[in-house]
Amino acid sequence: MQFKLLNSLGKQRKPFLFISDFKAENLEVIFLEDLQEEDIEFSIDENYISLWHVETLQKTPIPFLEYKKKFDIVIEKIKAGDTYLLNLTQPTKIKTTLTLKEIFTHASAHYKLRYKEKFVCFSPEKFIQISESKIHTYPMKGTIDAALPHAEYMILNNQKEMAEHVMVVDLLRNDLSIVATDVRVERFRYVQTIDAGAKKLLQVSSHISGYVGEEWHERIGDILKSLLPAGSISGAPKKSTLKIIEETEAYERGCFSGVFGIYDGEKLDSGVMIRFIEKTNEGYIYKSGGGITLDSNVEQEYNELLDKIYLP
Repeated sequence: MQFKLLNSLGKQRKPFLFISDFKAENLEVIFLEDLQEEDIEFSIDENYISLWHVETLQKTPIPFLEYKKKFDIVIEKIKAGDTYLLNLTQPTKIKTTLTLKEIFTHASAHYKLRYKEKFVCFSPEKFIQISESKIHTYPMKGTIDAALPHAEYMILNNQKEMAEHVMVVDLLRNDLSIVATDVRVERFRYVQTIDAGAKKLLQVSSHISGYVGEEWHERIGDILKSLLPAGSISGAPKKSTLKIIEETEAYERGCFSGVFGIYDGEKLDSGVMIRFIEKTNEGYIYKSGGGITLDSNVEQEYNELLDKIYLP
C-alpha cells in the first residue's frame, strides 16, 4: 500500500523522502516538512568534494574458505542456467571509534543517509533520476584499485568485467522498458574515481534513459515497485537470482542494497544503499560484495568485497 501512497503524493506534488529495503517489502515515507521530528539525516550532492580521510577500520571479514564455498555455489547455479549474474554480498564485523552521526557528518559521497541509530550509508551509486518526463539510471559495475599500473585501461579491457557490465546494462535497459518508452543507452562504460578511505577505486558506470511522460508524478510508486530490487545489486534473471541470493548469502541484507531518495514536487533523485554500516547489539556490521559471473575469479571477488569496506 505504501507504493500506492507515493502515487497519491506525486499527484499532489507533495515532497517526501522514501527509504526501501532490498526486497522492497518495507517502504518508509517521511514528509520533508516532518524530517526535523525524526532522527534521520540525508544528503544528495552531485558535486561533493572529498576532504576527509579517517582512521583505518579494523575488519573481521568472512574467512576466505567460507566465502569460497558460497562463491562455488553461485558458479554451479550459473552453470545450471539458474542465473548468469549474481551480486554476492556478506557482512563484515568492523571496529571504529566513530558514531553513526560522526560518520554521516564527515563522509563524502553523492548519496548519504543516516537512519536513527540503526545504519548509515554513503553511496556513490545512483538508482533512478526523473525530471522533465525522462527517467535516467546509472548502473555501476566493475571496480579496480586506482593505484594499480594502467588501472583504467585494465578495467575497461578486462573481458570478464566487460561481460558483467553488459549484462547489467541489458538488465537495467529491460527494467526501464517496463515503465518507459524510447529506452536507450546514452553513455556506455565510463570511469569514475571513488575515494575509499586510504585508497582510491575506479568504478565503471553507464547511463540509460527513457521517456516516462508528463504524468509520471502520479505513478511514482508504480515505477519504483517495478524497478526494485535494483538490478545492479541483485542480478539476472532477477526472480531466480533473488532466490539464490537468499539461500546462499544466509543473512538478511535489510536496507543494505535497498534505495532511498527525494521527491521535491518537480523531480526525483535516488541512490542505491551500498557502502553501508549497520549498528547491531554485537557492534558495527559493514555489508559489501560484488557481481559474480562464470568468468569470475574467487580471489579477486573476495578482495573486492574487502576493498569496498572503507570510510570515505
